[in-house]
Amino acid sequence: MTKEINRWQVLIASTAILLCTGAVYAFSVFAGPLSADKGWSMAEIMLAFTINSAISPIPMILGGFLTDKHLAKWTIIVGGLMFGLGFFLTGLVTSPSMLYLTYGLIGGLGQGLAYSGCLSNTIKLFPDKKGLASGIITAGMGGAAIIAAPIANSFIQSHDALYAFRMLGIFYMIVVAIASFFIKEAPVGFKPAGFNPPERHGKGLPNKNWIAMLKTPYFYLIFLMLFTGAFSGLMIASNAAVIGQQMFKLTAGTAALYVSLYSLSNCAGRVVWGSVSDKVGRNNALNIILGVIVLAFIVLVTVSSQAGFAIGIIVLGLCFGGVMGVFPPLVIENYGPLNQGVNYGIIFCGYSGAAFFGPKVAANMAAANGGDFSKAFYVAIAVALVGLVLNIIYIQLKKRESAEAVTA
Repeated sequence: MTKEINRWQVLIASTAILLCTGAVYAFSVFAGPLSADKGWSMAEIMLAFTINSAISPIPMILGGFLTDKHLAKWTIIVGGLMFGLGFFLTGLVTSPSMLYLTYGLIGGLGQGLAYSGCLSNTIKLFPDKKGLASGIITAGMGGAAIIAAPIANSFIQSHDALYAFRMLGIFYMIVVAIASFFIKEAPVGFKPAGFNPPERHGKGLPNKNWIAMLKTPYFYLIFLMLFTGAFSGLMIASNAAVIGQQMFKLTAGTAALYVSLYSLSNCAGRVVWGSVSDKVGRNNALNIILGVIVLAFIVLVTVSSQAGFAIGIIVLGLCFGGVMGVFPPLVIENYGPLNQGVNYGIIFCGYSGAAFFGPKVAANMAAANGGDFSKAFYVAIAVALVGLVLNIIYIQLKKRESAEAVTA
């Protein structure tokens, strides 16, 4: 089916919305000042980030279901506005419990809905460039803190963290409202002009629902691989400013700039690795990404200068972005585009598990070691190595399946 639709316009509008919801990756800029202003412990404050990230399967699966039912536009609008509202209300909190409700629950639900709708809807418009489209759309999430971190830091310096939350929340709601006018639903079976989908041993891409997906061994491997790939990125995203100040003795302003640098790398990694995976394959790209994650953490634990921190932050940002850009097309290639919203939402639970454990492991180990994150970095290395093993198993199973299909 071909239908006239400006898919690049949809991609740009969706990316603009995710440039708002991705502000969660700048949370480490708010955490320290919020702790100082309110007298709450870092553990209490970081729980809000954990809640925000860990509840994502709920809105991701719901948003995926609504998107698959041709309600992507409303999913995106409601999610984006909820996120902005959650940010604004966070600027009014007076207790950690309120923080968990506004930033953790409202913001987390809104972010997940918007992300699921934007990603699932847009990738269906690019069957010929799945990796590139996934990379660009998820780059909105990864690149948001490039803008949010310095602006938030400026508001914090001139006023306080709560004022920064309020101002950013208002701005995000305005951006979502404007961008929503350019969001269009992906038509069923959309094919761009001149594109003929590749066939697999005489068959097109499979279209499996979530029940059929759970019956395949690849689901469990992909799920765990997403966990291992996202673990290190979320560990750094939630603690980057704190790591810079406590381990590398950076000022708050300099640390905020490194948060932006991490987000810039995260953003670039999603586009670059998504595009590269279109050429070399998702799993070959993932092998390289996981291997480089190990090397980056080795640099962080062995090079104590600011240069070591810069190298580690840049490389880990690129790799985290690569992970988030590679997995959406990997899911659609295994289970087809028809049920991508729900299928990816379920697999995204792997990310949520990483969001729960990654920041918590880092914060607890640092607190037990006088602000030193080195032991947490060793844990991240071990997790990445497990991911490499899982990816190799996946590749071998795929080769065996392909060989059996040829001889059948």
